[in-house]
Amino acid sequence: MSNLVSKEIRLKSRPEGMPTAANFELAEVKVAPPKAGEILVRNAYMSVDPYMRGRMIERESYVPPFQIGEPLTGHAVGTVIASENPSFKTGDIVTHMLGWREIATIGSDPMSALTTAKIDTAIAPMQAYLGTLGMPGLTAYAGLLRVGALKEGETVFVSAASGAVGTVVCQIAKNKGCYVVGSAGSDDKCAWLKDKARVDATINYKKFPSEAALTAEVKRLFPKGIDVYFENVGGIHLTAALSNMRLKGRIAVCGMIEQYNNTQPAPGPWNIIMTIPLSLRIEGFIVSNHYDLLGDFLRDMGGWIKAGKMHWHETVLEGIEKAPEAFLGLFKGSNFGKMLVKVGPEKV
Repeated sequence: MSNLVSKEIRLKSRPEGMPTAANFELAEVKVAPPKAGEILVRNAYMSVDPYMRGRMIERESYVPPFQIGEPLTGHAVGTVIASENPSFKTGDIVTHMLGWREIATIGSDPMSALTTAKIDTAIAPMQAYLGTLGMPGLTAYAGLLRVGALKEGETVFVSAASGAVGTVVCQIAKNKGCYVVGSAGSDDKCAWLKDKARVDATINYKKFPSEAALTAEVKRLFPKGIDVYFENVGGIHLTAALSNMRLKGRIAVCGMIEQYNNTQPAPGPWNIIMTIPLSLRIEGFIVSNHYDLLGDFLRDMGGWIKAGKMHWHETVLEGIEKAPEAFLGLFKGSNFGKMLVKVGPEKV
């Protein structure tokens, strides 16, 4: 263990507007043997997620910003290769928050204890715990069922429906007997949503590039209106949804990826006034406020997976060097389902 070397990706500079490869740097570090309470994990897969863009800005938020010259962090899954922690043994497969590196040294501090957990690969492959069975899946579950207060048989519109969160939202809604329409950026993604996620209809939003065109297509597919809109995008998707909501509809705001790289304030939706006559509820949320649902989430997801009612798709790039490319791809629509980077072997 004394000769271990790990590659890692560090933040080299803070991006202005859309990040570029120049904002990241690759480094090698020697890995020391674990101290009392620590474990070493050889990562197999790491996650890149849109929320990481906000952490590249020096500002107060619900998570601390990344620091210049330090490795980035995020969800990862791998195998314990050395342990000085009685809760873990060599060979355990765990999820944790020290991605963006090949080998992670995880301590026994309260935050590490909260975010590091053994997983059961009999339910699903290890990388699924970074997507459908991980943070994106719980985001979908909490956002739709608690924030969106979904009821059986309602109408549901999902933007970025082919993404890691959106695919799960669509399938949970269908498992609840709802009419579901998903918006995605290609015919292939739309076909998967209909075939695997079982949505009732899809919108390839690139074929409806204007606000008026998208609003008209949403109206055509929701002749009686939308009960729940799951918001991942912002922009004209939000405007189109607001124009087609039903009385006492709910909008669960998970993200607005269209605005993450803006250098100037984006205009608000002109029709926000519709919240008044329709008594709409719009609520933003972050998944960390809903960890109390984790047990219910894993129970329900395990049952749906076993019953063949939950599917997923992954976009996987190989090598830690590809992590910046994978992250940048999120803002170009390069991902289909969960975007992952394979940084090491699945078995060690």
